[in-house]
Amino acid sequence: MSQALLQPFTRSNHQGVLSAAASGLDSFITRHGGDLDRVFGHAGIDPEQLLHPTLSLALPNYCQVLEEAARQTGCDNFGLRYGQQFQPKALGLLGYVGLCSATLEEALANFAQAFPYHQHSTLIRLVDQGECYSFDYLVQHGAIGKRRQDAELTMGMAMNLVRHVLGDHWAPRAVAFEHARPQDWQEHRDVFQADVSFAQPFNSILIPKHEIVGKPMPGSDPMLLMVVKDAIRQLGDKGRTGDDLLTQARHAISTTLHLAEPSLERLARTLQLPQWMIQRKLREHGVTFTQLLDQIRQEMALRHLRQQDLSVSELAPLLGYSETSAFSRAFRRWFGVSPRQWRSASNH
Repeated sequence: MSQALLQPFTRSNHQGVLSAAASGLDSFITRHGGDLDRVFGHAGIDPEQLLHPTLSLALPNYCQVLEEAARQTGCDNFGLRYGQQFQPKALGLLGYVGLCSATLEEALANFAQAFPYHQHSTLIRLVDQGECYSFDYLVQHGAIGKRRQDAELTMGMAMNLVRHVLGDHWAPRAVAFEHARPQDWQEHRDVFQADVSFAQPFNSILIPKHEIVGKPMPGSDPMLLMVVKDAIRQLGDKGRTGDDLLTQARHAISTTLHLAEPSLERLARTLQLPQWMIQRKLREHGVTFTQLLDQIRQEMALRHLRQQDLSVSELAPLLGYSETSAFSRAFRRWFGVSPRQWRSASNH
């Protein structure tokens, strides 16, 4: 894959998810017997927003409307089914970034690189694992606890981008979800036609390289791709200072915690900014790099402990700790109890 494919889009101004992600949601809820006023009202979303694909929905409200739709329709696999029928073009600019690409491999890379514009507080990446690519997705918003329906919807979107080229019977090598195994998990296996595992660190689909490398996109359009990318850049925030730099710093730290012990030097390389500038901007927000790192680790630790999705020993490396004992000491410093004590108390 060429290096040009890996250049990120400018980060977006908006602080949610573009309403294109909810394209057709109202009719899908109605078909499943749901009451639109109750579902959207409970989640605090105005249905009129769905008519404008570039308007921003607050990410917690978006995840909540999917969870509420599942609850009120009695369809536990609501997100899975909604994602199964969600076609790439319904995503607006994000979908066309993929559809207009030259090859399927490039389409997945472009889709992943454009996603931060489409939705904030989210990790999405295409990881080279040798024989396969892993398409990973994880909402990292500290205020969002329940997000199973969104995860299953997004994996369905990614799968449908591949099936758009390889056909409806294409199946990934494997599929993983961060949430616990639901009661009707066999339907997941049937939808993806692959082995599905649960309670994993990321939501992901494993895609064999030989099936997508050099595979032409049927709607490839270099000129339209250039226009779409330009539209994304124009809608994005051109600056990297003030609040936006703080947002970028949080995103960069949270998405690389699992790779190694975080450092200011590594953050500076990621943001392509001098260390002194990052330190100055963080000071303007009344926080140091160490304090910001602590905040992010605390948010992620509490989220996973509440969800019961990982053991303490599994959580430690996800937060950048080489030893479980180091994580436990830090947690006791933050909250005065051990992670296991906190989890036990929160369940009573």
